[in-house]
Amino acid sequence: MAKPLTDSERQKQISVRGIAGLGDVAEVRKSFNRHLHFTLVKDRNVATPRDYFFALAHTVRDHLVGRWIRTQQHYYERDPKRIYYLSLEFYMGRTLQNTMVNLGLQTACDEATYQLGLDLEELEEIEEDAGLGNGGLGRLAACFLDSMATLGLAAYGYGIRYEFGIFNQKIVNGWQVEEADDWLRYGNPWEKARPEYMLPVHFYGRVEHTPNGVLWLDTQVVLAMPYDTPVPGYKNNTVNTMRLWSAKAPNDFKLKDFNVGDYIEAVLDRNLAENISRVLYPNDNFFEGKELRLKQEYFVVAATLQDIIRRFKSSKFGCRDPVRTCFETFPDKVAIQLNDTHPALSIPELMRILVDVEKVDWDKAWEITKKTCAYTNHTVLPEALERWPVSMFEKLLPRHLEIIYAINQRHLDHVAALFPGDVDRLRRMSVIEEGDCKRINMAHLCVIGSHAVNGVARIHSEIVKQSVFKDFYELEPEKFQNKTNGITPRRWLLLCNPGLAEIIVERIGEGFLTDLSQLKKLLSLVDDEAFIRDVAKVKQENKLKFSAQLEKEYKVKINPASMFDVHVKRIHEYKRQLLNCLHIITLYNRIKKDPTKTFVPRTVMIGGKAAPGYHMAKMIIKLVTSIGDVVNHDPVVGDRLRVIFLENYRVSLAEKVIPAADLSQQISTAGTEASGTGNMKFMLNGALTIGTMDGANVEMAEEAGEENLFIFGMRVEDVEALDQKGYNAREFYERLPELRQAVDQISSGFFSPKDPDCFKDVVNMLMYHDRFKVFADYEAYIQCQAQVDHLYRNPKDWTKKTEQRSALDPDVGPIGHQAPGKMQTHVTGSRLHDTVGRACFPTLPA
Repeated sequence: MAKPLTDSERQKQISVRGIAGLGDVAEVRKSFNRHLHFTLVKDRNVATPRDYFFALAHTVRDHLVGRWIRTQQHYYERDPKRIYYLSLEFYMGRTLQNTMVNLGLQTACDEATYQLGLDLEELEEIEEDAGLGNGGLGRLAACFLDSMATLGLAAYGYGIRYEFGIFNQKIVNGWQVEEADDWLRYGNPWEKARPEYMLPVHFYGRVEHTPNGVLWLDTQVVLAMPYDTPVPGYKNNTVNTMRLWSAKAPNDFKLKDFNVGDYIEAVLDRNLAENISRVLYPNDNFFEGKELRLKQEYFVVAATLQDIIRRFKSSKFGCRDPVRTCFETFPDKVAIQLNDTHPALSIPELMRILVDVEKVDWDKAWEITKKTCAYTNHTVLPEALERWPVSMFEKLLPRHLEIIYAINQRHLDHVAALFPGDVDRLRRMSVIEEGDCKRINMAHLCVIGSHAVNGVARIHSEIVKQSVFKDFYELEPEKFQNKTNGITPRRWLLLCNPGLAEIIVERIGEGFLTDLSQLKKLLSLVDDEAFIRDVAKVKQENKLKFSAQLEKEYKVKINPASMFDVHVKRIHEYKRQLLNCLHIITLYNRIKKDPTKTFVPRTVMIGGKAAPGYHMAKMIIKLVTSIGDVVNHDPVVGDRLRVIFLENYRVSLAEKVIPAADLSQQISTAGTEASGTGNMKFMLNGALTIGTMDGANVEMAEEAGEENLFIFGMRVEDVEALDQKGYNAREFYERLPELRQAVDQISSGFFSPKDPDCFKDVVNMLMYHDRFKVFADYEAYIQCQAQVDHLYRNPKDWTKKTEQRSALDPDVGPIGHQAPGKMQTHVTGSRLHDTVGRACFPTLPA
């Protein structure tokens, strides 16, 4: 086993001798012109702004390539344990600026483009977001890749190269309209196709048991073409790889099924195979049991595992011949992290390869599989948990169904031996759910087939143990653990808020960019007048810049001195955008009732996408925009209250709104938000949080002190007590006059005069079947918002509180610190984020 690197070695582990230096303005300019000429075949007379973006992107990529190759050579020489992060989503956003930041190239590129008569910021805006994810799950995966590269870990991201990512959201007459996200239309300068590593993936067919083993025959083959994207670490010369698979039809696809005269039809039918990687399912926290989705899940798993095993077997750089043939050491060299249940088929697929192809004994194969795989659970919402019909499996993946049945039988035999006669427990713990339609519970499969299971915030991990997987926790308590989600501070501070990063660097140096615990040094500056002034000045500059953008896009005059009150995330009932709406209406009514009174001016921004088939989420968007239409055009209100729905919220928009925010809303019903990484991004950028004790808010409140957050409302135990008593929304409606007035206005058509019944479904849900108990927290929320107003009247105290929060809660990745002796060796959660993360891998050679 290779010796782990020391801290100093890890920072400079890749030799870069002979590679072109960084930061030479003349060299960047020369390279830019060369790419414009030779790669894009243009001169300055005919080049478009997009051509200039591509020329710059290729210039920056040139600085990656040598380091990328050296990194892979280095891994082959040292033969470390490799981390494979399997995710159906990687919400990467834009790449150009992030790459320049991580390579330390931004200043040189800025100067070079200026000398060429171009504006770097304008070129950055041309880049399409790689919207290959829905929300938190996909963004977490992207942050992980950045942090693992910064740590110098031998890590690979594996997913699907969706031709169409998360849809582009247009707001038309207040309604969400979806448009296809054709992000590859102009090409992607960061990816490199690898046709030499194209792999077959099998579907359908039949299973035959022979004396020599099990055969999966008469299958339909789809080819998986890999596209590699470099993932640079922060100033450490490490460049890891994200490999995304694209589906291609083999040349003989379907042709044998057609007569010669149907050649055209046969070629057109290739789409059936290639549809697998066509589009990302735009559902967040909702399971949609479509066959195409199951095909996507198996497609990425089957291609990735072939790739993992090929890499395991060969040890020399560029070598294609197998060197290892024994799988005993497989778990010592391979860690497979399942990002939610979407890659759960890794477990039966690895078993199939080991047992059917490599002829490993079943028990040994199962031991290897369990030691290799680890599972991250991302939600406790029942509608989000994957349950696939057995009939669909039987048709699409017949051999995997057999393997799952065999895994389940051995599992149930073990449970029955420990709990004799407890039939109900067997039913609850089975992977196969009986009933009118037999289903496979993928979460149960993940728990059984993994050596470690984690939630993504401490409160979530406790709910997982006490509720969702209670029986499994009683069986194997040592398997369950917490890894609070995290974010990368390079993108979410240095890149998106350079002004704030600069004043922090001036005071404490730049070590915090790879070790956020160093932000604690800021505590000594909490009463430093100059520092408070500088922080406030940066915030105001960010607000002025974003105000100008809002005014240009939405034609609404923004008061940059107003409190920027921001609520951005996927639109979902549990995230309670409706509670925010009720507060806006209450504020509006108070201003109308007493126009001469002094109010703290607010600009409320709500943004996020609704799943296309989620009626209530789309109604919430319509309500927000309708409230905005009334409020923003009421002369009595003036600039004291503005309501903006931020259209097409995505990574690149988050990078603009988060640095400008004063207040971040994290107001989910306690016990429903798994973690929420948006709260961390806002906190790191000097916004205060109003929120419930849910997700990562709990640990943030503990670290920063509850007095530095605005915490309100029910705790988990209060929600449970209300469930037992029975939640009656009408009680709150009758008791609270301001709530009743707001609900009546929504109901009567005050905000929808042309269609008075427009929001009857919203009101009906709130009054009679609201799972997330909006009214129960209304009173506490309104009172807490009054405390927010009170503090905002004193800018100095407000800024001091933002400093204390950022300094006291520095571990935006590694929250909830464990003693090093208790660290786990699998690849989940926040402890992976940045330098503190090394403690997570005591047995993992660098």
